[in-house]
Amino acid sequence: MIGSRLQPRYPFDHVLGITIVGLAIFGLIMISSASVYESYQVYVRQGVDCGIIDANCNDFYFWRQVRNILVAIPLGLIAAAIPYLFWRKAALGIFVGSIILLIALFLPGLSTGWGTSQSWLTIPILSSIQPVEVAKLGLIFYLARWMESRSSAIGTIENGFIPFAVILGIVVFLLILQPDFGSVLVMTLIATAIYFAAGARVKHIVVGGIIAASLALLVVNLGGLDYVKNRFASFIDPSLDPEGIGFQVKQSLIAVGKGGVFGAGLEGATQRFGYLPEVQSDAIYAATAEAFGFFGSTIIAGFFLLIAYHGFRIAAAVPDRFGQLAAVGLSAALAGQAFVHIGVNIALLPYTGITLPFVSYGGSSLATSFVIAGILLNISKYANIHSANFYREQNISARQERKRLQRGF
Repeated sequence: MIGSRLQPRYPFDHVLGITIVGLAIFGLIMISSASVYESYQVYVRQGVDCGIIDANCNDFYFWRQVRNILVAIPLGLIAAAIPYLFWRKAALGIFVGSIILLIALFLPGLSTGWGTSQSWLTIPILSSIQPVEVAKLGLIFYLARWMESRSSAIGTIENGFIPFAVILGIVVFLLILQPDFGSVLVMTLIATAIYFAAGARVKHIVVGGIIAASLALLVVNLGGLDYVKNRFASFIDPSLDPEGIGFQVKQSLIAVGKGGVFGAGLEGATQRFGYLPEVQSDAIYAATAEAFGFFGSTIIAGFFLLIAYHGFRIAAAVPDRFGQLAAVGLSAALAGQAFVHIGVNIALLPYTGITLPFVSYGGSSLATSFVIAGILLNISKYANIHSANFYREQNISARQERKRLQRGF
């Protein structure tokens, strides 16, 4: 098997690495500015006297994010040092483990809610984690391993589409029960990207999307998921819930609009003062648009396009099928989540709590983002990204040779 003979031959993708570090630094800058009001509120609730002169009550989330980064970077470096074929061997275990963690959210005494979602597990040493972050890795590696040996069957209904739908459906069903609509979108994007790269037929993806949307509508209506219905209704008309979801949508748009072309600057941004809910995490892109305007926020979006470009470029140059599909899934995880977050913040998608990778406040999300980036950087050491067409041409030549032999020439 070719995977067992692979050896790293190239330097890691420096542009990808620099982009990721740059986003993390930018995230610290934004959190230090955007979370001033929220930090003050936390310290007051903790009983700190913020009225005294030497009290610094503006940095709660900033220092916690520094701590998160100090944990996430070593995890990313470890992931970058592990040969990526390790994840092929561990794929089934990670996937099954992530399903167990998602089920554990429904066990009394283990889960912790936030807002409308029951998405955190309370673990003594690790404080709390989000099982969905583990599920991202489990889904990526299991789908990549499952599809690598089924290239000829992926385009069929019985051996391609149906098993794929079942695997994705298990994860999505557990996320809907939480409920976590944002993660459903991200997981679907990741799985669809891998499925398409593996050779799925476009018509299967389109028909599958229509079926999934119809089933989701049925589950929402019959399952009493008023939370989801309210979010879609407020997305269409924010005035329907002016003090809830509609308020979040309106304040995000006000922040984006106030930023104009070049922004109001970090000091001139006012939506961060209690107007934007969860400004340091779920609404960090809207805060970025207010501070740095259309110009600055577009650059941030462009960085995630750059991550996607380099990730797919790596996928095209890796000489084994698992590496190709894993790189596609990892790239889709970072870029897909970023654009779901951006779409929510500019009201192109219904409002849902989802972080912006490397930028938003959050321990589990940041750690997973760095691990994903580390694995992608490890894969890049096996890929000659400067000659990405080589492996594509090699595969085409091999297929042509097989056809020639089958014809008896």
